[in-house]
Amino acid sequence: MKVSQLMTEEVMVCTEADTLNRAAQLMWEFDCGCIPVVNVNGNGRLVGVVTDRDIAMAAYTQGKPLWGIPVTTAMARKAITCQADNSIEEAEALMRENRVHRLPVVDDNARVIGIISLNDVVREAQREASGGRRREVTGEGVLLTLAALCEPRSRELALAS
Repeated sequence: MKVSQLMTEEVMVCTEADTLNRAAQLMWEFDCGCIPVVNVNGNGRLVGVVTDRDIAMAAYTQGKPLWGIPVTTAMARKAITCQADNSIEEAEALMRENRVHRLPVVDDNARVIGIISLNDVVREAQREASGGRRREVTGEGVLLTLAALCEPRSRELALAS
């Protein structure tokens, strides 16, 4: 199964000129936890991603209102992405290795064309299992990815010391 078959195509984005208030507003209005950040010149090239956790931590550590914090100060500049023709297994591996719940889907010019989340993959695995259909998304892969994402970061930090 390909990423294009499960990805959400209508993705809300903000620009690098926006504030965290705009990103939080989009998350609230469209019930999502991650907003791709695109360049300000309008060609839609991905420059980063910002999550609900990024916003909360920036507000806490900077002690400023969200409208006073540029999205660029909280976003991850190294966005882990995939392409629409990647397999679901490849997308899962990227999520697992990078411990991310969502991947922006980009075209050959790094323009955002969709987003795929672990939730999308889990729902598909459940539909396949309950519908008696041929399994294209394996429960084993989903469990490995969930386990990697659930690993406490504090252990990772302690091991790095």
